[in-house]
Amino acid sequence: MTTYTRFTLTRSSPSLWRVTFDNPPINLIDAMMMKELLTLLTEIERDKRVGVVLFDSADPDFFLAHYDIAGDPAELEGVETAAGRHPFTELHIRLSKSPAVTISAIRGRARGAGSEFALATDIRFASRERAVLGQFEIGVGAAPGGGALNRLSRLVGRARAFEILVSGQDFDGELAERYGYVNRAIPDEQFVDFVDAFARRVSRFDLLALADIKRFVNAATLPADESLGAEIDAFWKSAERPAFPALHRQAFKAGYSQRGPVELNLGDFVGTILADPDSYPTR
Repeated sequence: MTTYTRFTLTRSSPSLWRVTFDNPPINLIDAMMMKELLTLLTEIERDKRVGVVLFDSADPDFFLAHYDIAGDPAELEGVETAAGRHPFTELHIRLSKSPAVTISAIRGRARGAGSEFALATDIRFASRERAVLGQFEIGVGAAPGGGALNRLSRLVGRARAFEILVSGQDFDGELAERYGYVNRAIPDEQFVDFVDAFARRVSRFDLLALADIKRFVNAATLPADESLGAEIDAFWKSAERPAFPALHRQAFKAGYSQRGPVELNLGDFVGTILADPDSYPTR
């Protein structure tokens, strides 16, 4: 049986699995987490009994903070993916197409790549008081690269997708529900019981019927794999522009990727940092 270090896997029943993220200090998505999640997806794909996978977090303040941009890219070398895709793109494509119904139970922050992971799952429930979602990448000189550009407009509409993506602001659970960013926001005191009951209910239904529903809904709603690959390519190209490292230097100096005020209030923070105007190229 595989041992995971970035999350715990609990097989609540043969048809219901729970994945609890636990990667201190703030549940960053690092290379090891990506590799372990890809291994988990292989387990799900091979197990013919699992119908529902519920993702939650051991940290009440962070579901998944964001991508660990300070990590060593070499740690992902050798990861096998279809058509040579980046592992992050591969993760989200396989997650959306997994035979199991996937549910994100969001208490705490899910920003950037953490938001994109949640967007790649089938269903998103948010704590009304504790959930925070956002795509802050514009504030550090990039467009999102993990699927938000393609997925958000399908969920919230064109204008609201622009609002989320170009503002870099945080969206609490109530507003995220109103926009369609999440399925619904549930009062925090009821959140765990509601999500658990929903996951158990769905896991008891016929697996072949669940697979049929997912297959046809996917065919009608998922973006093309090629479009998702283009997103990550654009992200890494942005990392080569002067503004990207300049803005990240300021962010790291202030406390980015550390547990503290910057990460707790990242949507506000990214609106306060500016790169040297000379670092912005003309279009």
